[in-house]
Amino acid sequence: MLRILGSAPAAAGFAWTDAEAQEAHHQAQAARQTRQSAAKPSAFKPKFFTAHEYATVRVLVDLIIPKDERSGSATDAGVPEFMDFMMVDQPARQTAMRGGLAWIDRECLQRHDKTFLACSASERTAVLDDISWPQKARPEMSHGVAFFTSFRDLTASGFWTTKMGMDDLQYMGNVFVPEWKGCPDAAMKKLGVTAE
Repeated sequence: MLRILGSAPAAAGFAWTDAEAQEAHHQAQAARQTRQSAAKPSAFKPKFFTAHEYATVRVLVDLIIPKDERSGSATDAGVPEFMDFMMVDQPARQTAMRGGLAWIDRECLQRHDKTFLACSASERTAVLDDISWPQKARPEMSHGVAFFTSFRDLTASGFWTTKMGMDDLQYMGNVFVPEWKGCPDAAMKKLGVTAE
């Protein structure tokens, strides 16, 4: 815009014709679009997960924390990116993560002759139901249970440490209490305790 203004003859008193004004508008619009497209982050490229593993992670985290009326899903909160960072940052967890993702695919191949990603929603749910409840799981599911328990914990950690997760919890942070009057009666009753 300044370049156009600088090139206009001073004698014209900065009076533009309609064509000049339109040209300036188009150039400003093009510059704005260039800035906006440069400012958009490129698609995330995982440093640890393979493309198939990363796609599986994205589906799994959203099954654990789906989008609802209070907040977005785990993927909306950036949990898959967080997990990729954690795997790079904590190499001791890599084998268990990679092995667990392979286990879940193998289990789906044995049951349904397709990978976890290719399974229907009900087929995925059936596999996850068998590994989601450690106390109810059959002994042969122990590897899947260990993987899913760790994966679920990592999903929760990733989600509830984001702004979206804290908003979902309705966490207000530290709030100054000018005068402590003890635990409210309703809370004491809910806990089944007395102040005595």
